[in-house]
Amino acid sequence: MNLLLALFAAARIVTLEEAVASARANQPQLRQARAVSQAASARAREAFAPMLPQVSARAGFQHSAGTVTVRNASCSADPTVPCPTGVASGNTWSDNVTATLLLFDFFSTPNRWEAAKAQAEAEAATERATELSVDFNVRFAYFDARADKALVQVAADTLANQVKHLQQTEGFVKAGTHPEIDLAQARTDTANARVALINAQNTYETAKVTLNAAMGIIGPTDYDVADEAMPAVQNEDADAQPLYDEAVKDRPEFASLEALVRSDELTVRSLEGQYLPAIGASAGVSQSGQKLNDLGWNATVGVTATWQLFQGGLTRAQVTEAEANVASEVAQLDLLKQTLRSDVEAARLAVRSAKETISAAQEALANAKVRLTLAEQRYQVGVGSAIELGDAQVAVTQAAAQLVQADDKLATARAQLLRALGRR
Repeated sequence: MNLLLALFAAARIVTLEEAVASARANQPQLRQARAVSQAASARAREAFAPMLPQVSARAGFQHSAGTVTVRNASCSADPTVPCPTGVASGNTWSDNVTATLLLFDFFSTPNRWEAAKAQAEAEAATERATELSVDFNVRFAYFDARADKALVQVAADTLANQVKHLQQTEGFVKAGTHPEIDLAQARTDTANARVALINAQNTYETAKVTLNAAMGIIGPTDYDVADEAMPAVQNEDADAQPLYDEAVKDRPEFASLEALVRSDELTVRSLEGQYLPAIGASAGVSQSGQKLNDLGWNATVGVTATWQLFQGGLTRAQVTEAEANVASEVAQLDLLKQTLRSDVEAARLAVRSAKETISAAQEALANAKVRLTLAEQRYQVGVGSAIELGDAQVAVTQAAAQLVQADDKLATARAQLLRALGRR
């Protein structure tokens, strides 16, 4: 039973959809981004709290004890007469409930709350940007592994063909129709093909290790990636301008920076509100006394105005900092627009180039196979040489690898275009 399970695990196939789903569920980068976004949302709720009534309650008990000197006329008049002493003690019980409410602070607190909300929106957009990055990374690693798997098959086919050539050459040499040097060449070519296969297999296993990391898992590589192509991206052949307009609208990095600009602009307003007084109201009820069943009570109401007249230039410095942050983020927005246009254009051109390359590579492979067939026929009848046959085999191998690489470039270019457009 364990052997069957092991064989089943070794034959397991991982699809692109499964790889992406695993990354979205397990990738630590995503978990971290979600936690940061949740923390920002909590800070927004914290910033809202000061605008609500603040209610506090307090209860206390105090016991006092000490020595008391009682002075009378006789002991005070005559120093030789001692004054009587006694012990004084007592308990005091107290409790109070106080409520305060911020009435108006020239929008300093409301703007601080709005700034915190905008910051939370920025972090949520950054989380979406991380999701796009994780999706791209796992797609890139997946198709890299898929290409390496295809190259393993190319190497295996090459080795099988070289073994066939070796067997034929051994027969020809025994029959005396071909020289011994052809056999040495065939053995060398076969050994080189075997080395190439071992290297290709190792590269494939290494690519699956990288894929595991992209999927956010720690485990064995006893699986194969499915032989599936990257689906075409909608409007991948469209002009650059509509694709760029879509990217500007949908890329979460834009939303994040715009929210940060809005947050710091609101922070400036909030800080400027601190130049003026804050007005608040308070009300409270308290009780106190030496016996719990005989407490006196008192009620208070009041209005306060708090004005920070001078703090050593603190507020002015904070305003300047926030204004500089706004300028920095606006510059980042402009830079992102420039970078995004080049990203979209590069991905679009890469898709087009890869499509054309695949067509050319397919033609090259077909012609190389014809050449190999002719070289094999010529060699069998003694017209061709071992060098000609080897060159033809190398041409097939190179053409097959070139087709694999072109297909991998198309898949990667489509993944890049998805990321550039802000699509998942």
